[in-house]
Amino acid sequence: MSHGTVFAASDNPFQSVSDFFSSSTWTFIIRLGVVFLIAVWLACAYWVFKDARRRIDDKILIAVAAATGLIFGPVGVIVYAIVRPPEYLEDVRERELEVRMMEQRLADEQHCSFCKTPVRDDYLVCPTCGRRLRSVCRSCGRPVEPQWRLCPYCETEVHGAPLTAGQTYR
Repeated sequence: MSHGTVFAASDNPFQSVSDFFSSSTWTFIIRLGVVFLIAVWLACAYWVFKDARRRIDDKILIAVAAATGLIFGPVGVIVYAIVRPPEYLEDVRERELEVRMMEQRLADEQHCSFCKTPVRDDYLVCPTCGRRLRSVCRSCGRPVEPQWRLCPYCETEVHGAPLTAGQTYR
């Protein structure tokens, strides 16, 4: 009889595997895996929400993006990553500010009063039409505006002093 009992126990070679899958250890591993999967799922939704807030200005679109991350989990993150705006709102605003500043600089650029050619601050005459734009200080030779009474560089009285043949701009 003892021989028959040993033979019956070894009848199923996968009995130890079957015992493992019906044990409390396996149940704990399954529950831990479910908790991990839920944590990853919620982390996906949270990441999509945080990233969408930095990239999208419309609150409804932010909610749709977060719902995509919540409903579809990791697949939703991949879909969101494909369709999300390429730039952060902060970068877009900074670029727009730079463009506005450059436009303002271009608008502030000086032009010849006669032919409207752009001229630099240090030009004495317009390079296109030859019209006098500024006078030259008698003392230091630097360009001075017609409305100035004193040269800001050497404090000499200007009174619109014309450039003489011997004086040159330094």
